[in-house]
Amino acid sequence: MKQKHSAFFALTAAWGLIFLFAAFTALKPDTYKVDLSQSTLSWEGKKLVGSHKGTVALTSGTLIFNGKTLIEGGFIANMTTIQDADKNSSLEKHLKSDDFFGVSKYPAANFIIKKVTGKGTNLNITGDLTIKGVTHAISFPAVLTWNADKTVTAVAEKIVVDRTKFGIEFRSKSIFSTLGDNFIEDEFTLSVKLLAKPSIN
Repeated sequence: MKQKHSAFFALTAAWGLIFLFAAFTALKPDTYKVDLSQSTLSWEGKKLVGSHKGTVALTSGTLIFNGKTLIEGGFIANMTTIQDADKNSSLEKHLKSDDFFGVSKYPAANFIIKKVTGKGTNLNITGDLTIKGVTHAISFPAVLTWNADKTVTAVAEKIVVDRTKFGIEFRSKSIFSTLGDNFIEDEFTLSVKLLAKPSIN
């Protein structure tokens, strides 16, 4: 009888180890690498009358999942590639200057995911945005889509950024009270589309 109990406990322990191993295997994070050729980062800034739009090239990006649950990730933007949609070279030069993004000293900006809430397609992302060497937490909604070709697309259509928090104060009416109508809005928006593929180790 004692031998039967010993065999039973041994079998139970063995199955327990198998299930534990399977659980750890299932929860192993999967890294997806952003395809830069199919991903975009767009911006829009506004003033009293009118606005400007454009793009910034991405340098790299990753999305990390447990199964189909997004847990980590981020991207790096090459700020030296700031472009205006209307091809206004004077504006592009000004945006790259110290009045705005100071790209000669700060050629990169980045975002790192710290927290993800929500399930399925609609998520809320919280993370650290770094511009001009200054880091602040931001949150925004995002839509995650799993594609038939085993890629994943993450889209955030409106990330609101207060530029003054990153030391960009040029013509800010909240900083300079005498600007009258000659101001630029403190907040600008970013739109991000990341298409990522499973990383091959």
